[in-house]
Amino acid sequence: MTNPISLNARQQQVLWATVRHYVATAEPVGSEVLVKEYSLRASSATVRNAMGFLEKAGLLYQPHISAGRIPSDSGYRIYVDRLLQPLPSNLKSVDQILNDRLQGQNWSVEAVFKGAAQILATLSGYITLITLPLNRITEIKHLQLVRVDHTRIMMVVVMANYETESVMVPLKSNRDLDLDLLERELQIVSNFLNAKLKDRSLSELQQLDWGELGLEFESYGQLVQSMFQELDRRFTQSVMPTQMMMSGVADVLRQPEFSELQHLQTILHLLEEDQQQLIPLIFEQGDRRVTVRIGSENPLEPIQACTLISSNYSRDSVPLGSVSILGPTRMDYESTIALVESTADYLSEHLSDR
Repeated sequence: MTNPISLNARQQQVLWATVRHYVATAEPVGSEVLVKEYSLRASSATVRNAMGFLEKAGLLYQPHISAGRIPSDSGYRIYVDRLLQPLPSNLKSVDQILNDRLQGQNWSVEAVFKGAAQILATLSGYITLITLPLNRITEIKHLQLVRVDHTRIMMVVVMANYETESVMVPLKSNRDLDLDLLERELQIVSNFLNAKLKDRSLSELQQLDWGELGLEFESYGQLVQSMFQELDRRFTQSVMPTQMMMSGVADVLRQPEFSELQHLQTILHLLEEDQQQLIPLIFEQGDRRVTVRIGSENPLEPIQACTLISSNYSRDSVPLGSVSILGPTRMDYESTIALVESTADYLSEHLSDR
């Protein structure tokens, strides 16, 4: 999400310091405290003016009269998008912890994922959600291109679990079409695709070298690619993880944002009774390495006072599930993003080694 607000260096510095202070203390902060604690090299009046600008821009606000300022959802968003300082050392330390506690054990996949969820909850102090890997097998066992009539070709694909999918595409109009020649060419292309794609996933079509077939068959490349794109789209839409490992509810109770029983109950109801609403949010097959949803950016009302950070884990570049942390918007974003990213990488490696 792109925010059009333009901030100068001083305003960015003050926003950064305000977020850091509030994350650490859960207390509103004023200009004098910021100057003393964060060595801003500016007078209290200068910092106060910057805070006033940030408040008018909707990035800070006063929770009550005579209080200092705290970040808004928009303030956290700019902090995450522009001011975040990556912690590569955290990635290494988390990976080492996961290896030390989970490696070498003859555990089932479910046990490893449950252990990872518990470790992640302990390290973060927030609620951890890890979906189990998708069960559906996506590897191709056999495919065939078939002429339906003068105007259409159908591709039939048999997957490794013996499910069958088919896609039909139109042929360009050609009154002089040699049907016998077309049948022979479709068989040659089918043989080529079977040789190259057997036991591989739909997404690997882009690695095919059509030059191996010769120039006379290159015209089938775009036709077949559109078929596979349609199959991949259907597969992506129809498959979602259905089981989720959850840990850390007891840990998050220590956060002041969850002190209200009614608020906590609505979150727990979502996590325990309505998980299917949450899964599409945490298992996004987009281009982003890590997805951060802050406060009102979450479409589900029970978690609109929370931040949800998610990253997919995969095998052979195919996303199979997700690692997520749910906590208050007053979150240590640097550490939490590093925890989620590192755990997703660990689970990807674990699945690849099996």
